[in-house]
Amino acid sequence: MTRLPSFPRRRAAGLATVEFALLAPILVVLFLSLVDIARGIQANMILINLSREAANLTVRGKLPLSDNNQAIIGQVAASAPPLDMNQRGMIYITRIIGSGTGSASRSLVLEQYRWDDSKNNRGFRVSGYAPASRVWTCGNWASGTAGTCSVPSGSNAPAVSLMSGSLADGEEIYVVESFYKFDMFFGIFKWGTASTSTVGPNLYSMTVF
Repeated sequence: MTRLPSFPRRRAAGLATVEFALLAPILVVLFLSLVDIARGIQANMILINLSREAANLTVRGKLPLSDNNQAIIGQVAASAPPLDMNQRGMIYITRIIGSGTGSASRSLVLEQYRWDDSKNNRGFRVSGYAPASRVWTCGNWASGTAGTCSVPSGSNAPAVSLMSGSLADGEEIYVVESFYKFDMFFGIFKWGTASTSTVGPNLYSMTVF
């Protein structure tokens, strides 16, 4: 009985190997992209919960915000794992008051704090990560009190667009912002001087209470 030549089978196997070798990098990139999307969604959900919980604790706190802002921020940041808030995160708390009546009323900043816990060595003093607040950017962080902004008062109190014209005279709100410097698996890929590390965004969440 005559045996048929095996050359066509070997040729097909070789073609399949070459095709897989060409497709494998694309499949790996697609897989890592899907993992990054899932991780990003998880991180964003955690940030939303952080800002909500911090706003809730701020409003219900029995002590003045000037006394317990770092305790509130540190408490919610401790519940953030798997996010590494101490190295890659930041939380701001801003107190705003309405001034004037009707549509002409303004929203004025009374206080602003950022995570910079000198007692427990956490926050900005560890990470150096401090993206600008989207509510109001402090230009003078007090050196004597960690994480406290020296907000101008009286006629120099800064006005912001948030809730402007919506707050009653003397009505106060608290705004909590949480940031996270998201690290992407996809960011490890480099081609010469080009890199995908800039794809990783600053994740952000805001809660107004």
